[in-house]
Amino acid sequence: MHAYLLISQNSDINPDIEKLAKKLNAKVVEFPLLKIDDVRNLNNLIRLSFDKPTLIVCKNIHEAGEEALNAFLKNLEEPQENIYFALTAPFVRKVLPTVVSRCQIIRIINNSQFVIDNEEVEKFLKLGVGEKLSYIDKIKDRASAMEFAENMVNFMHRSLHKNEVKYSAGAENIKLAVKTLSGLKANGNVNLQLSNFAVNYYAK
Repeated sequence: MHAYLLISQNSDINPDIEKLAKKLNAKVVEFPLLKIDDVRNLNNLIRLSFDKPTLIVCKNIHEAGEEALNAFLKNLEEPQENIYFALTAPFVRKVLPTVVSRCQIIRIINNSQFVIDNEEVEKFLKLGVGEKLSYIDKIKDRASAMEFAENMVNFMHRSLHKNEVKYSAGAENIKLAVKTLSGLKANGNVNLQLSNFAVNYYAK
């Protein structure tokens, strides 16, 4: 994976960026990404040859204009050698879905713990129905449920895009996850919405 979306409500995310850079053995280059001109400047930068791994950090990606983000997508789709991207935002739902689907989502808790949501979703989807229902019982508040449903939608889109699942089953599961998310947004009962997903999810 060459692109990471760091989700955090912490005011200072720099220690976590440094931790990720250390994990990748990469130097950090912070770059603004708000306007289309910023993307052009970024493209000029990454056209250069990088001898060592470099982590380009674009903070508050949710504040970038849609035109800039659409232009930026090519960098996520066609990674350059030795280039990594770290994007930051307070919530997944604030970020353009086409950006989210191309990133490894990392939620940061208390400035220290990394929780990789995609891995958590993958584990959940592999559970049996009974185990899924037990897992769901731990999700009490609507915000957490919506975040979890969003992560499921994004994970499924990525799996379908990579041909990791059969198209028909993958498409139906995405529709189910989107319906779950819509129900949560419409103030539907949290446990009921998630339980309905767990029971109807097609695991094959």
